[in-house]
Amino acid sequence: MKKITYIFAVLMLFFAACGNSSDNILSTDLVNNPNSANGNIDMSKLPKFEFQSEEHDFGKIQQGEKVSYVFKFKNVGKSDLIISDAKASCGCTVADYPKTPVKPGVEGEISVSFNSEGKKGIQNKTVTLLANTQPNSKVITIKAEIIVNANN
Repeated sequence: MKKITYIFAVLMLFFAACGNSSDNILSTDLVNNPNSANGNIDMSKLPKFEFQSEEHDFGKIQQGEKVSYVFKFKNVGKSDLIISDAKASCGCTVADYPKTPVKPGVEGEISVSFNSEGKKGIQNKTVTLLANTQPNSKVITIKAEIIVNANN
């Protein structure tokens, strides 16, 4: 009986470990890495960001205030644009980006939130987007002047 229980447990672990979900799998056809060993890069076929604005100024905000801004962009390239990551320069800044490919000619949005808790004065924060573009990173910027109340 112990052997049967043991075999059943091992089989359950095996099936759980092998259960691949195809929801998050991207086709390799979508990934076009232009950096090749032969040095020939056809830039005309690559995806490309075109932002309405790459910088946003929140102006003066009160210390502790949480603000957000949506950066709008368009893929003006000739293949699907895939953003693999968005790294903020500070833990007070969070970026939400499209997790699915952005088709050529289609617009997308990157929402950036900033928490001014514990900050004061002029703050400049960046978000670095990693994508299948050339170059493979794009930086967008937010800034604000944090006003500290006398009773804080």
